[in-house]
Amino acid sequence: MLQQTPVARVIPRLEEWLARWPTPAALAAVPPGEAVRAWDRLGYPRRALNLHAASVAITERHGGEVPADVDALLALPGVGPYTARAVAAFAYGIRVPVVDVNVRRVLARAVRGVGEPGPARTREEHALMESLLPEDAGRARLANAGMMELGQTVCTARAPACEACPIADACVWRAAGYPAYTGPMAPKQKPYAGSDREVRGRILRELRASELPVPAERIAELWPDAVQRERALAGLLADGLVEAGDAGYALPSA
Repeated sequence: MLQQTPVARVIPRLEEWLARWPTPAALAAVPPGEAVRAWDRLGYPRRALNLHAASVAITERHGGEVPADVDALLALPGVGPYTARAVAAFAYGIRVPVVDVNVRRVLARAVRGVGEPGPARTREEHALMESLLPEDAGRARLANAGMMELGQTVCTARAPACEACPIADACVWRAAGYPAYTGPMAPKQKPYAGSDREVRGRILRELRASELPVPAERIAELWPDAVQRERALAGLLADGLVEAGDAGYALPSA
């Protein structure tokens, strides 16, 4: 839930989610559409489908217990390098590097001496972070958490508070006089307003609010541009976030 979504928006949804589905088996027992409905407006709703599919896999393959092994976690639907290592490190105390956007920024500045991390270098960044971790697994977990918090609260993207940074004296970027970043930039997402993502969001919001299929006529009222609307709807159908039936459109039932 925290991937690309602020903590303040996640906490109430997380609490509701855990109260309703405290275990992977509990989530696996309901239709995937219920996960999409409960996801509400957290964004990137495919994450809800992936979480449901992962819960099914955990129930079927691992007896309902979330695996600790990184490779086993990576084999679950929708689980990537960050999520797998975060679970292994923080839930099970295993010494593995956890690299999110905040850690990437700290590594770029403090170690590589550049102001921006640029496009992802997953293997290189994991190896670099692992080289910085203490050998003790417990201390390594604290180091992972500390690096994430450092990037989130001190070494921020727009206004780094270098005077408050505990590793300022060791920062290569600071020692070099904060040179401007001239390398390739990570691709920026297009504005939400007027985008296909906005159309998809409107359609999903309508379906979440209804226990019954929503007629095609109602879907047509949600966005004036018919071509864009049909493109967004086709994408939702292809992603498995919406299913079509004789009575209209609904969240997925299976």
